[in-house]
Amino acid sequence: MTNELFTAVVERSSQRLFLLAMSFTHNHEDSEDICQNVFLKLWTCGVTFENDEHIDRWLTVVTANEAKNFLRRAKRILPMTKEEAAERYSFDRDGQLDLFAAVLSLPAKESAVIQMYYYEDMSVRDIAGALSLKESAVKARLARGRAHLKEVLGDDFNEEQ
Repeated sequence: MTNELFTAVVERSSQRLFLLAMSFTHNHEDSEDICQNVFLKLWTCGVTFENDEHIDRWLTVVTANEAKNFLRRAKRILPMTKEEAAERYSFDRDGQLDLFAAVLSLPAKESAVIQMYYYEDMSVRDIAGALSLKESAVKARLARGRAHLKEVLGDDFNEEQ
């Protein structure tokens, strides 16, 4: 992988992978560490990628695996508060901060599939492959996550956000 390609991939994927890691760890610093490990693996992997989509899928799977491994090692989740999220990120539309905070408040298993499905535009089949789950398990986690979001957000919840 050339320096130019690597730089372009990092610039294109950093925020997306960071948010995916956040859905697991709920902690800014831990998510940054996970992303750093993922990009180090990308630099040293030696895999020949077919196209940008292949790179993106590979990065998504590696990020999910890194986050799961981190949680196994750490055996802790440090939640980010809504106020911390508002200080660190900018949100384009009204309600995005509330939705972000609500997604982060979900259990890690539900938060991860919600993140992958809605923010990564991954199919149920792709999520199942990335997380080594059955499609039915992914669908169940999506349903539970949506139900929890409806509880947390009430009338403000819109599945299309």
